[in-house]
Amino acid sequence: MDAVIVRMIDLPYTIKGLTVLDEEGDYNIYLNARLSPDIQAEAFRHEVEHIKNGDFYTDESVADKERRIPF
Repeated sequence: MDAVIVRMIDLPYTIKGLTVLDEEGDYNIYLNARLSPDIQAEAFRHEVEHIKNGDFYTDESVADKERRIPF
């Protein structure tokens, strides 16, 4: 499917956003509703970079993926 679904949810302040690939092949981006719109936009761009890079289809560690795409 490859759809991108964006949801705003309350997360701990240390988590700006995250993406989950679901069983249908859609990307679910969760942004922290507690943060400012500017930070949410930055988090969205960050998560989209992970999608563009194909990060959900590699064995690379999450830490290494995060180092490649600084926030």
